[in-house]
Amino acid sequence: MQLYRGMDIGTAKLTPEERGGVPHHLLDIWDVTVTASVAEYQRLARERIDALLAEGRWPILVGGSGLYVRGAVDNLEFPGTDPDVRARLEEELTLRGPGALHARLAAADPEAARAILPSNGRRVVRALEVIEITGRPFTANLPGHDSVYDTLQIGVDVARPELDERIARRVDRMWAAGLVDEVRALEAQGLREGRTASRALGYQQVLAALAGECTLEDARAETVRATKRFARRQDSWFRRDPRVHWLSGAAVDLTELPQLALSLVERPVTA
Repeated sequence: MQLYRGMDIGTAKLTPEERGGVPHHLLDIWDVTVTASVAEYQRLARERIDALLAEGRWPILVGGSGLYVRGAVDNLEFPGTDPDVRARLEEELTLRGPGALHARLAAADPEAARAILPSNGRRVVRALEVIEITGRPFTANLPGHDSVYDTLQIGVDVARPELDERIARRVDRMWAAGLVDEVRALEAQGLREGRTASRALGYQQVLAALAGECTLEDARAETVRATKRFARRQDSWFRRDPRVHWLSGAAVDLTELPQLALSLVERPVTA
């Protein structure tokens, strides 16, 4: 979501001052009306990775969206799309809602259904489209642990109670920093029509409040709940990858984390 211009507070995008002169790539490149896809992100990310490697620089990929990380660094090919199938599924999504389509996905591909939130209609539609086009489960098209780059992967582990507290504090800071005003400004730029950006954590909930569907306090509470659910899915996704080296990000260990990470980086890495 940090690829979208203007989505700063809700994505915790680093300010230019916080970046400390270190080049950050693929920030602020899309309008909020652009629909994101893993395939397009793969193309953009690999262009930058390859260019940096050619310059003798070591790119650091930071993020939490598991499929996008895998799309950037792993051997992952994307099934095509069928406009007729997509249009039919999207019409059904509008008429019946994401829950009904998610139930169908659960019957066809239980593993995919567990990995995709029932409320994420766009991803549910894509999974059902792939199943119909390929005749195989959606998860059969996901990558194995086969990287196209020589990578070192580090995960930061925080116990659930502490993580939940951090999430709640972060949402409070977002509200205090002016997330609601940020969403109002982006709404004037077409955020509500943006099929990807409008579903971002925090933004989706504030849009609902601005539409009169709930109060702003309800939106804040739902943002906390939705972020906790997303964090659990992130954790489950990356736990399945045996290549990830887990380091403690607990508050008591934060001073040791940089040195532990550095010790891993200094080890010889083999393909």
